[in-house]
Amino acid sequence: MNEKYVAQIASELKLQPRQVAATAKLLAEGGTVPFISRYRKEATGSLDEVAIMNIRERMNSLVELDQRRDAILKSLTERNLLSDDLKAAVLRAETLSSLEDIYLPYRPKRRTRATIAKEAGLEPLADQLFNEQSTLDPLKAAEPFIDPAKEIKDVAAALAGARDIIAERISDDSEARAKLRALYQSQATIRSKVMSDKQEAGAKFKDYFDWREPIATIPSHRLLAIRRGETEGFLIVRINPPDEEALNLLEPLFVKAPGKPAGEQIRLAVQECYKRLLGFAIEAEMRIESKKKADIEAIRVFAENLRELLLAAPLGRRNTLAIDPGFRTGCKVVVLDRQGKLLHHDVIYPTAASSNQIREAATAILALVKQYQIEAIAIGNGTAGRETETFIRKLGLPASIPIVMVNESGASIYSASDVAREEFPNEDVTVRGSVSIGRRLMDPLAELVKLDPKSIGVGQYQHDVDQPALKRGLDDVVMSCVNGVGVELNTASKQLLSYVSGLGPALAASIVAYRNEHGPFKSRADLQKVPRLGAKSFEQAAGFLRVRDGAHPLDASAVHPESYPIVDAMAKDAQADVNALMRDSALRSRIKLEKYVTEMVGIPTLKDIMDELAKPGRDPRQQFEVFAFQEGVEKMEDLRPGMKLPGLVTNVTAFGAFVDIGVHQDGLVHVSQLADKFVKDPAEIVKVQQKVMVTVTEVDLARKRIALSMKANPEIGGASQNNRTSPAAPRTQGQQSPPQKPSFSKGNDWFSAALDKASQRGQKN
Repeated sequence: MNEKYVAQIASELKLQPRQVAATAKLLAEGGTVPFISRYRKEATGSLDEVAIMNIRERMNSLVELDQRRDAILKSLTERNLLSDDLKAAVLRAETLSSLEDIYLPYRPKRRTRATIAKEAGLEPLADQLFNEQSTLDPLKAAEPFIDPAKEIKDVAAALAGARDIIAERISDDSEARAKLRALYQSQATIRSKVMSDKQEAGAKFKDYFDWREPIATIPSHRLLAIRRGETEGFLIVRINPPDEEALNLLEPLFVKAPGKPAGEQIRLAVQECYKRLLGFAIEAEMRIESKKKADIEAIRVFAENLRELLLAAPLGRRNTLAIDPGFRTGCKVVVLDRQGKLLHHDVIYPTAASSNQIREAATAILALVKQYQIEAIAIGNGTAGRETETFIRKLGLPASIPIVMVNESGASIYSASDVAREEFPNEDVTVRGSVSIGRRLMDPLAELVKLDPKSIGVGQYQHDVDQPALKRGLDDVVMSCVNGVGVELNTASKQLLSYVSGLGPALAASIVAYRNEHGPFKSRADLQKVPRLGAKSFEQAAGFLRVRDGAHPLDASAVHPESYPIVDAMAKDAQADVNALMRDSALRSRIKLEKYVTEMVGIPTLKDIMDELAKPGRDPRQQFEVFAFQEGVEKMEDLRPGMKLPGLVTNVTAFGAFVDIGVHQDGLVHVSQLADKFVKDPAEIVKVQQKVMVTVTEVDLARKRIALSMKANPEIGGASQNNRTSPAAPRTQGQQSPPQKPSFSKGNDWFSAALDKASQRGQKN
């Protein structure tokens, strides 16, 4: 670990050097961000995950800078170009761009116009023009260099070649590049124009057919949209400051005798340098820099949305009936037990034209509910989802069985994946997709980790951003969520275990194989018997794994095994056992934490231990609440401007939030419609999976667009709100207790009554 890194990072991130040094040491030793944040608070001064990740990223960037510095010094040394002054300049460079500016004049070059001019012997003329600007007569100075054999046919050709050499020198000048770069950063404008004859084909980029905006302030989503239009061949894009400003900045650096003939030659060289070399070079840098900035913002938005989705409230272990809706191909129905195991699957046709098929569908569902003692019903929110929900709700099922629409984004990707084939080798993709929908209701986190995060669909322009950076950012979020919630060691899938601190895919597979061969783990300590799982992996992982009814009472908690002796000592001092300590708050209240402080364990960790003793293994996610869309509003044609509807936020972007209102097409609440006040960042107002009330302001059936508002009194597009009718207000979605298991005793006649009702409805149809 380089000490200079520590001081620099501490200064940049406004942290104590000891915090940075301790964190860097733990990272170098193989510590993960969740482990360091949770179990090494004394060492880091209680830094959170964000601070630890910032230290890690900055450390990596400084290492990359030094590696590039070493490569440049080696190259210069091998070519005998390294002077003491040049070495000092290379060592002083604090950024990659400044380092590359210093190296640029010495970088091996391809054949350029300046190279050709030098080969023609024009370098002395270039030196004369530059060094004798106030006295030299360029025309006379150029005459001796005329050489038709070298394509120097006259004075004009000689001067043009000399200017080519000077232009390249200006382009390589580190001061000129630094000043022009600063001008681009502060004053450059991004401009986009439509390509000739591409107006119709590129209609989706119509907003950017003639667009102009400062590059310093352009939002991430807009820059990425413009770049996509350029990549797809519909837009021409340039990033430049005003030419006059650029030339006014560059000319004084090199034109030392303005108005003199030689000075005029230098001025022409500066202009040519800017238009042919330096302008394009800095524009290329700005493209990279602005894209990187846009990527960072897009990844941040995606990561925040993903975190909210992964940490969505789980229904918990329930016997679940899950339905993947469909019209022509029918609805795929599966039954899952409380552990998510597939028990049964079938196909029904509740939306068919045939009354017999509708009646058969009703009979099948009611029979499955009774046979498998169903405690919850999950319905995918795709095609025919609302129609299927309406059908299920009319069956007269007990109120204790929640009927929940589940976001099925990515379920089809899972169903065709290697993970799904490994889980269900004998089932087709339709069954696998239905299983995924049911499991998402029971535990969203455990099921969604089986998908590539990019396929979940809660980002913006995720396919346009730097893919390795996106993967790192999303993997960090998934790991944070998985470890924050904790993982049941004896039931977790291989994919879920792979995100546990210190494990990874190979060790996760070994754990599952060991579990399959030897049966459930009886304690956390048994984890050390898994082949190739060493002491370091155990240290990193153990605290995030849970073993219900384990050998030690704390095996089901977030207390790390390394702290078991401390808790045992607390229990002994209280003249009780650990179980009693966990049950009895009075016993815990008498514990003096200062007594158990050691060199390695301080008050922060001891407080965490006490919190766990009070609520061992608690799930940090919110309690599940049943949500229902507005009855009678199932498709876009049902919408009318002015309607007030309940909805679920499905995606949050820089320009607003997308909301599912149950019509198979998400509506957009633009950032300007999120609140009755100015909103800079939509994430300050809404989160993915948040339940909201929205007003429909506009419906465009042709383009399948729905405009929504969360303002108290929004403006309704196209007509007065007074002329619109609104459906009855939805039922209140207050916090509800977990659904009670329905009774299936002989005396309960709900089943037969519901079956009769469904049969009568089928006959009417």
